[in-house]
Amino acid sequence: MATLLHRLGLASVRHRIVVTVVWLLALVAVGVGAATLSGTTANTFSIPGQESTKALDLMKEKFGAASAGATVQVVFEAPAGETVTSQDNAAQIAKTVASLGQVPGVVSVSNPLDEANPAVSRDQVAAYSTVTFDVQPSLVTDEQRESIIDKVEDARSFGMTVEAEGEALSNPADIGGASEILGVVVALIVLALTYGSLVAAGMNLLTAIVGVGIGAAGIVTLTGFVDLQSTTPILAVMLGLAVGIDYALFIVTRFRHELRRGLPVEESAAMAVGTAGSAVVTAGLTVVIALAGLSVVGIPFLTEMGLAAAATIVIAVLVAITLVPAILGFIGLRALPKKQRGVHGDVLPDGRGFIKGWADLVTRQRTISLVLAVAALAVIAIPFFSMQTTLNQRAAEGSTQAKAQAIIDSRFGPGVSSPLLVLVDGPDAVQYATTVQKQVASLPDVALATPAQPNQDQSAALITIIPASGPEDQKTVDLVHAIRDTVPDADGAEVYVTGNTAVSIDVSQKLNDALPVYLALVVGLAFVLLVLVFRSILVPVVGVLGFLLTIGAAFGATVAVFQWGWAADAVNAGSTGPILSLAPIIIVGILFGLAMDYQVFLVSRMHEAHAHGASPRDAIVTGFRQAAPVVVAAATIMFAVFAAFVPEGNDTIKPIAFALAVGIAFDAFIVRMIAVPAALALLGRSAWWLPSWLRWLPELDVEGAALERKPSASASSESSASRSASPSGASSAGSSVSASAGSSAGSPGTRVTPEPHADSADTASESTSV
Repeated sequence: MATLLHRLGLASVRHRIVVTVVWLLALVAVGVGAATLSGTTANTFSIPGQESTKALDLMKEKFGAASAGATVQVVFEAPAGETVTSQDNAAQIAKTVASLGQVPGVVSVSNPLDEANPAVSRDQVAAYSTVTFDVQPSLVTDEQRESIIDKVEDARSFGMTVEAEGEALSNPADIGGASEILGVVVALIVLALTYGSLVAAGMNLLTAIVGVGIGAAGIVTLTGFVDLQSTTPILAVMLGLAVGIDYALFIVTRFRHELRRGLPVEESAAMAVGTAGSAVVTAGLTVVIALAGLSVVGIPFLTEMGLAAAATIVIAVLVAITLVPAILGFIGLRALPKKQRGVHGDVLPDGRGFIKGWADLVTRQRTISLVLAVAALAVIAIPFFSMQTTLNQRAAEGSTQAKAQAIIDSRFGPGVSSPLLVLVDGPDAVQYATTVQKQVASLPDVALATPAQPNQDQSAALITIIPASGPEDQKTVDLVHAIRDTVPDADGAEVYVTGNTAVSIDVSQKLNDALPVYLALVVGLAFVLLVLVFRSILVPVVGVLGFLLTIGAAFGATVAVFQWGWAADAVNAGSTGPILSLAPIIIVGILFGLAMDYQVFLVSRMHEAHAHGASPRDAIVTGFRQAAPVVVAAATIMFAVFAAFVPEGNDTIKPIAFALAVGIAFDAFIVRMIAVPAALALLGRSAWWLPSWLRWLPELDVEGAALERKPSASASSESSASRSASPSGASSAGSSVSASAGSSAGSPGTRVTPEPHADSADTASESTSV
């Protein structure tokens, strides 16, 4: 793989104009597609084949599309000492109901004071009207939402409290805004500090933006042909931006090191792609495995999200191994700070002071370091064991949705805003529905079971069930199962339980059941990949166990903030309560791939040093010194990109972004910087042990060992060719150092083997290529 990537990198830098133009044309093409072919996105979740989903389809068929259309509940509360049934307030409600009926797309508006079907609280202080659209929530336009809100605000001028809530008011996530800009600004600052060069930092950021732009625009284009969730593009942007910056960072860092070793610009770019690029491809593959693995869950909307995000990662990898070396060919020696451009040899190796001291401390005090790291993450993970999930997300505190929900809960009961629907379908549906209504009304936790409403041809009947508990209460979950278990089908009539609450319960159950299977599959596949990369059993075990600590701590912190409400105001959580059902499986998939990125980048450098003869502890220190500064910068950038979506992001994205941000911090700074080197130091030589019966496994050559075995003649010819094609300002430097590279460093990939004793760590790291 290293040899193939070396050739690809060399071809990309030699034909840099063509490569750059092709990528820019691709960006323009998908941008035009996104502007002209895009469609709408969905913000509701369902699973084909589930009882609740099947019943919704039957309702559309039997009662018309409006029966399953989006709804809004407009709540009226009279001033203190008054009732909604007084003459003035009743007139106001009637006027508001008529006004709501004029909103485009609204097919019906109930009058809460209608004696035939009243919706007034027992104390007559509150009432609510149900507004029904003719489309699903995802198809309700922003203009329609704004019109509903305007009507509600107009109604307040008469003195009553008027609020609105419902799935039709849910706003899909939008791409572009303060979150993305903030993440990009922080990334630019970190890159500038890491490189000491604004040119290199800007190039790194530019290539990442090109990659994420192509990925996001491609997904937006797909919305014109496929029904995608509203969160899919924003997740792809968030993930693609983070990994795009990081993957370019690893290759540019290696390129700069090769320049300092004295290689010409083109050969430095090729070597960077052949070595760091190999790790990028391997790391990207682990992320793709984790995301594409979401398809095994069997939930279409989750499969689409995973494949879309995986495609964005593939594009980020392709950009890193083709466009990045092409741009490096243009900037040449300007990738280095001015004071380093005339200096040859690795005189400024990464990771001297603090990083080396940290590595020495962790590997010497390995037992206490490992215990402290594990204990800290274990304590943070404690809230995870009380995690609750739901698809019914709470509205942000202070919003009209939250105020409406509070009035309904206090005046009518928590189950009114989330009713269950029992559909009886078949030739004898109307007759049997009366029996079903009586059976359901006698079940525990049923506040009200309305008389059955038949459809026009008497082939189906619909019963509305108001639970005594809220949609997130376990009693409501038990009620759904009780109806399904105790109310049997009859000859000529089938019984279904549906409604938004039932759909949420079904989807949450499916996701919870799928999570262990998904985790086992993804971890298993990634474990096999890491065995191939490191040709070791225990190193992948350490990496996987470290990830389990990371995911536990990430979930624990997320539950503490977004479910328990700890420090919720500090992160502008908006609302607290059960976690979105699909969040855990998405977080596991993304975080696992990113955690394995750091494992590959960090441990591959340790493996490289060990393969060159360093003792186990020296190999850890050497690899840590070389890789840790870059991993710290990469993790800081990823943390910033994810964290930027928390205070200003969509309510659906906030807990996911928070979990990814803290997960990255825990994994990079505690697991990979403390626990992994400490564990490998405890294992000693056994860490790199591979059973004899597995030695037939192929070598992936992530460290680029094959490049060291290149014949000198071939290397020299490539160096000569690259010097002749070097950009202005770089060719003279390449010529002046070619003799030095040939005499002191051997062929372009040659490394000096470190001596296997403690004092050789400094020399080894300076001689071993980064």
